[in-house]
Amino acid sequence: MKKFALNLGMLFGACILLSFQAPSFAADIENGEKIFTANCSACHAGGNNVIMPEKTLKKEALEQYGMKSVDAITYQVTNGKNAMPAFGGRLSDSDIEDVANYVLSQTEKGWD
Repeated sequence: MKKFALNLGMLFGACILLSFQAPSFAADIENGEKIFTANCSACHAGGNNVIMPEKTLKKEALEQYGMKSVDAITYQVTNGKNAMPAFGGRLSDSDIEDVANYVLSQTEKGWD
């Protein structure tokens, strides 16, 4: 009986811990496209880069420059680098994550 009560207590404790975790975030690709169009497309239309032509958003360039994950792109958009301004103060974290997911989805499609 003690073992059952201990297991039940552990199960109850695990449920409480799980209930306090932040909800999982599902990327909104459509929102990412809107944010990209409004904030990024002047320099990155079609996955290109008008400032630094070799640093495109095409698959090969993202892989070459270590930008092949949502985390890496989110960091870059949030903090900026070189000629790219930081958007961390202008866009919400969720908008930036949506943009990163949109960029990766377009990269996989070849920016059609």
